[in-house]
Amino acid sequence: MKKLTVLLLLCFSPYAVSEGLPDLGDVSQAVLTPVQERQIGQQSMLQIRAGKQFLDDAEVNDYLNQLGYKLVENSAEPALGFEFFALDDYNINAFAMPGGFIGVNAGLLLTTQSESELASVLSHEIAHVTQHHTAQMIAGQQGDGLASMAAIAIAILAARSNPQASQAAIVGMQAGSIQRQLNFTRAHEQEADRIGLEILQKSGFNVHAMPEFLDRLQKATRLLEGNMPGYLRTHPITSERIADIENRVQKQPYRLTPDSLNFQLVRTKLIAAQKTTPDAIAYFSDALSTQKHGSPVVQRYGLVGALLRNKEVGRAAQELAILRTQVQSNPAASNNPMIETLTGQVKRATNNNADTLAFYHAAAQNFPQYRALIYDYADLLLQNNQAAIAVKLLTEQITRHPSDATLYNLQARSYAMLEKRFEQHLAQAYGYAWMGNLHGAIEQLELAKRAGGSFYQLSTIESELRELHEMVDASKK
Repeated sequence: MKKLTVLLLLCFSPYAVSEGLPDLGDVSQAVLTPVQERQIGQQSMLQIRAGKQFLDDAEVNDYLNQLGYKLVENSAEPALGFEFFALDDYNINAFAMPGGFIGVNAGLLLTTQSESELASVLSHEIAHVTQHHTAQMIAGQQGDGLASMAAIAIAILAARSNPQASQAAIVGMQAGSIQRQLNFTRAHEQEADRIGLEILQKSGFNVHAMPEFLDRLQKATRLLEGNMPGYLRTHPITSERIADIENRVQKQPYRLTPDSLNFQLVRTKLIAAQKTTPDAIAYFSDALSTQKHGSPVVQRYGLVGALLRNKEVGRAAQELAILRTQVQSNPAASNNPMIETLTGQVKRATNNNADTLAFYHAAAQNFPQYRALIYDYADLLLQNNQAAIAVKLLTEQITRHPSDATLYNLQARSYAMLEKRFEQHLAQAYGYAWMGNLHGAIEQLELAKRAGGSFYQLSTIESELRELHEMVDASKK
């Protein structure tokens, strides 16, 4: 019962909104406490998750967090609870918010040509967080406290949305001046470059990837009149800056760091998502026949996924069999959770339930924290009327991923099948709350209250409802 209360206290407590903020008259002296930074980031994330641009793909986001935490371990604040997430936006951009929340556009993931290049961008953003650059600028904005500060980050995202949509255009105009004020200063960029390079080197990546990526991005932009990537607007890249980075890395040996398989597979998923299903099938089939566009394992992974999307289950199963043979002969690709997840999806498409359930049971034990696999396993359990097993599985997963709305939604379905109405509506309320759907969360808590519960449970719900209504009123203001 305390999950939602903790969320509300963390993100929307009255103290956070109206008290404890510094004197904002002098930007250089504007400082937020770590708790306040986290509150701003959490509140922003609820709104980001509620938006259409949030890429709700556990495999992409888990990969970003896996890579990100490899870098965070070598940062100045390794204990800070960073969260890395992707946006379904093919413009080239990445950004950091207070409290350790770092967003990466799908377009940037595809533009980087190596994992070291992607790591160089993430390490730069991590440095902005650990040096509190964004927090300093947000604290320096004249506003009404936490809610206003969190809105700044959201306004920047809204300004990058479809300019032809009238509502987005209006929001974009309102955010224009904010965007200009929040562009990082030259001093901020130089500091983030220096610290980012240190993180990159300590983490075992190729430090030469940072100037190479920035130089390539700058040169490509010169050919695109009036179409500067957002990353160049929010992180101004000058020839002097690139030269400074090159001077810092020139004494370092050129370390050829191989890309992880997951880096290649995630990029393949995003490439496929950009294309129509027939075009994706043609693209990966051509890549395999001409032996171009990278590794055959990666190409065939993309082909199997595209065939499944096109409901060509028989051919997908045939290609998967070849893929698994290739994987067995490649130690670097063996026992990979993304390939296991795809295997399960093909098995589900063949409707071989007994065999598929056994496969998922074993796979969930091998990869107990791999959310995409767990989602599919729980859904399959529900299809086979095994809701009690699904509840146990999902409850364990929620302890590992307490802000995962999909897990709560699956848990709500499980309780509904077991006709446990109180638990069903409570789980659904948590799912809605973590997705920023405050009205939906209120409605589900009201339904849970009507379904009955213990005195303690009902008292807690009343408290959570008051908090939610305060949040809705604050958002209207």
